[in-house]
Amino acid sequence: MKVSLIRASAEDAKEIWEMQVRSFANLLEKYQDFDTNPSNEPLEKVKARLEQTFTYYYFICLDDRKVGAIRIVDKKESPHKRISPLFILPEYRNKGIAQQAILLCEEIHGFDCWELDTILQEEGNCYLYEKMGYRQTGKTENINDRLTLVFYEK
Repeated sequence: MKVSLIRASAEDAKEIWEMQVRSFANLLEKYQDFDTNPSNEPLEKVKARLEQTFTYYYFICLDDRKVGAIRIVDKKESPHKRISPLFILPEYRNKGIAQQAILLCEEIHGFDCWELDTILQEEGNCYLYEKMGYRQTGKTENINDRLTLVFYEK
């Protein structure tokens, strides 16, 4: 099982968007966070991100199959980098793929000054990021009565 990254381009917007919708659909159903869930974003938002000079989208590949994607916001004039979003297709989860993708992104973009947010109620997500060395900042944001975002940094 070899995990690798392939840099995406603007031409990949529809494929990324379709994977994103599929990957976050269960969370949208569970939390009803229609304004913030990536599954509910229009294709145009993904296209716009891909055109940003400071955005790096990568397909996450398992052997030769695209199984997810990760977006890194890396404004070179700032030391801070952000993961937003990271997703793995449902049938490929819990295999260590996200962990390997994060490590590969750190090799590319540097090991310091990372930030992200995730759903506090999703213990598996919090566990993954904490295992990878991320620590909660103390900042949270209530999205609705079911969902709270928790912010991390490394």
